[in-house]
Parts: sequence; C-alpha cells; structure tokens
Amino acid sequence: MQFLVANYVEQLANAFSQAEVGICNRLAASLNAARERKASVFLCGNGGSAANANHWANDLIYGAGKTGRGGVRAHSLAANTSVIMCLANDTGYENVFSGQLRVLASPSDILITLSGSGNSPNILHALEAAKRLGLETWAIVGYDGGKALQLAQNVIHFPINDMQIAEDLQMVVCHEVTKILATPV
Repeated sequence: MQFLVANYVEQLANAFSQAEVGICNRLAASLNAARERKASVFLCGNGGSAANANHWANDLIYGAGKTGRGGVRAHSLAANTSVIMCLANDTGYENVFSGQLRVLASPSDILITLSGSGNSPNILHALEAAKRLGLETWAIVGYDGGKALQLAQNVIHFPINDMQIAEDLQMVVCHEVTKILATPV
C-alpha cells in the first residue's frame, strides 16, 4: 500500500515537472487582466474535470478576492444541470458547453477547458465556438493533449496517461493561479 502512495506522488511530481510551469504565471496574468476589465471567465470539463471546473469557479470568485483585490467573474459551464440536460437532449451532448457560450460569452472573455484526453467532442466544440466568438482560449490537458492542443490558443499540457493524476494536476494549476491572483499587489 505504501508503495502505491509513493508511486502516485512520484508520477504526480514527474508529470508536473514536465510541463512548462511558467505558463501558470501567464494564465494568472490573463485572469487578472480579465478581472480588471470585468470580463467573464468560463470553465468546462467532463466527469472529474467538471467538478474541477466548478471548484475553480468558486476559487476565482471567492479565493482570488480574499485579500481585497476582488474576485474574478467565473462561471462553470458544467454547473447548471438543467441547461446541460436541455442542450444535450435538444442539440446533442457535444453542444452542452458551446451552446452556453454562444449566449453568455463576449469577445473580451476567456474560456478554460479542463480535459484528461483533450479529445472530448463537447470540449472541442467549446474551443471552436470560443474562437468564433473572439474569446481567449486555454486548455489544461493530460495524455497526449489530443485535438485541444491545436484548437486552444494557450495550453498547459501534462504528458501523463493517468486520468486521476491529470485531474489532480488541473487542481494544482487552479490553486497555484488562485494564490497568485490573491497575492496583494
């Protein structure tokens, strides 16, 4: 059992060290600029990545503003189950995020997609819709990065073939970026 824990931590650290971690500073700067111009930040993902999108929206709204700099207007596209079910039923599950963006997003906004594989059709459709709408796009992905590597303007890629570790690393980025945003100037 102890070997499994040590192995997990080692894989997590190795995957994190292989990514361009400095890009987290670029993401934080982008989110800070969005906060200053009162733009919205949309987050989306499936499964555990959806839960991470919800968590990160909370951290951006509350955690980033705890030190007095103000929170970020963050919205998880995975949070409204009624809208998700309606769009999935009427237009297809591949449109559950892009359908929301078409109504809610403005050109000054940002989309952050969270995906283990980077190949989920609804994530790809969201990136395509965001591009058409003029949003800045980010993808935080694991495995080989999938098609999201080509679609997103900015990518944080963790080359790990393990969904749990990929999702943990999404949260490491979330917490690192939120701490940067909460740091007093």
